[in-house]
Amino acid sequence: MCHKHIHSCPMWRNEGPHFDCIFVVTNPEAEGMHGLDIACILCFFLFKYQGTLYPCAVIHWFDHMGDGPDIATEMWIVCPSYNACNVPHITIIHINAIYHVAHLIPVYATHNINTRDIKPHDSYNTFNSFYVNKFTNHHAFEIAF
Repeated sequence: MCHKHIHSCPMWRNEGPHFDCIFVVTNPEAEGMHGLDIACILCFFLFKYQGTLYPCAVIHWFDHMGDGPDIATEMWIVCPSYNACNVPHITIIHINAIYHVAHLIPVYATHNINTRDIKPHDSYNTFNSFYVNKFTNHHAFEIAF
């Protein structure tokens, strides 16, 4: 049995925030990425209602770009989701909807990037789109087909 830790921390090792991305089950009937969406965990919390504890997460959604994976890389491309007023699409989900941790790779532009100015915790705000890395491990490979 294997387990993963999903981080949502405003200050990680005194260097900056650490917010992991996840696969969220949005359509249990569909296979692979057609039934999953990508989100960034902003916060975990729980509340009690009528004697029952509900563990939840605040997430920022990512939108799929296209109906299938990129032809060249065979990886899906996602971008942060915003509404019409350019406000991030943020919502609360039950943690049972979380399927697995996701690893995103920035889609780099054709111009040079000054790597001294970009810290690891800045990448979600610096880049416009990301590959869903299915090559991180065999679980991700099976999930993100």
